[in-house]
Amino acid sequence: MPRRAKHRYSVYVVELSDRVWNEPSFRKANPDHQLGKPFVYVGMTGLDPDVRFDKHKAGIQSNRFVREYGLRLLPPLYEVYNPMPYDGARDMEVELAIGLREAGYGVWQA
Repeated sequence: MPRRAKHRYSVYVVELSDRVWNEPSFRKANPDHQLGKPFVYVGMTGLDPDVRFDKHKAGIQSNRFVREYGLRLLPPLYEVYNPMPYDGARDMEVELAIGLREAGYGVWQA
């Protein structure tokens, strides 16, 4: 009987400081941001999201916006989806970013 691959991938959402709005590329990516809604980074990882956030902040395979502006993880926005297989996490990263952007969030998803 074939072994099932362990679902070990996760999506995660990092709250970004409102100072990220000073970045032209971030503003350009979020023309419909609603005033008062959070700025976030959406990612996927094979690590625990806490470990991945720490690596971003330490400059290890990090996104510049998370490294410079990342404040904290926002588990209520992603915990329900985790864990999942790689393909599911890859797709969910995009879907979650789209959904948050449609809800008025300022979103960066690389």
